Parts: sequence; C-alpha cells; structure tokens
Amino acid sequence: MFPLGSVLFPGVAIPLRVFEPRYLTMVGRLLDEDEPGFEFGVVLIERGSEAGGGDQRASVGTMARLVSAAAGADDLLIVGVGTHRFRVERWVEENPYPRAELTMLPELEWSEALAPLRVEAEAIVRRVIARVAEPDADAGIELSDDPVAAVWQLAAIAPLGEYDRYTLLRSTTIGGLLRQLIDLTLEAEELWSAG
Repeated sequence: MFPLGSVLFPGVAIPLRVFEPRYLTMVGRLLDEDEPGFEFGVVLIERGSEAGGGDQRASVGTMARLVSAAAGADDLLIVGVGTHRFRVERWVEENPYPRAELTMLPELEWSEALAPLRVEAEAIVRRVIARVAEPDADAGIELSDDPVAAVWQLAAIAPLGEYDRYTLLRSTTIGGLLRQLIDLTLEAEELWSAG
C-alpha cells in the first residue's frame, strides 16, 4: 500500500518519486515478481504526513499497475496507472511498508442514457479549467473512447481539492459520479470567482 496526499482514479496515471527506504523495498519486491502486472494500492492520507508514517488513511483507494521505473541518484521515479477501486477492510502490520486486507469494489457501469450528463460534465469541467487553471493547463486534453474511463479522466482533470476527489472516488454509480463532478466543479468555480 502507498498512502499519498493525492487521490488516484482508475485509468489515470500517477508519477511518483520514491525515496523512503520502506517504499524502495516495496517497489523492489514488485519488480522482483515473476508475473507481469505488478500492482500496489494507493490511498489518500486524510491527516498526517506522507513521509515517516503515523498518518490517518482513507478507507477507499485504487490499485495501481506499475508501468515504469527509473533509478535516480537516491530515489526511484515510477509511474503507476489506476486499475480497480478497493475498500480497506483492515490495516495489517507494516513489514516494512504499509499493508492491508482489501475488498475490490464493483466496476461502475455505463448507460447510454447518461450520455447527455457526461456531455454537460465535460463542458463544465473544461470551461472551469480554462477559467481557473494555470495558463499552461490543457483544457483540451483528449479523453478515452471508453465512457467510464473518460468520466474518471474528467474527475482527474477537474480543478478540485483532494477531499473532493475522494468524494468522487467513493461514487457507487456513474450517474452519481457525474452529478457530484458537476456540483463540485461549479462550487470550485464559485469559490474561485469569490476569491
């Protein structure tokens, strides 16, 4: 398990700089596996620090498939891609890195009846990105042809804080995810306008 200060969504890449000895050990063990498709869990740290442990961790996270690793002078630069969401049932003793017993959550299912809601969500997210993001932010990023993957990508690019992203990660339906994405993005826009 890799507790982080950020949320990972299914189908979205996450670059990580690994420098703590316990996580270097974890990645080393993943790379030593005989079978391809090395995976580790990513959970949001709700309170505390990323480095050193002693943090309070979220109960829902996303598995990440390790797709690349490059050695630096004192660290590893890795890239993982989110695969499936899970619920942490129980944290087990760290040996030497965080570990947990997990239950995989069901995949969210797409319905064509949601297409208009997806179009609305995409328009709002892109408009707000163009309005509130840094000048070099790419509001024109191309989304996946797979509608479920595209919705997760929209959630990832929306200009939201990590707790709002965590709310989205916990969604139980695509319709609910889209409605929350719209609401949270509009709230972020209002806060930005008021500030």
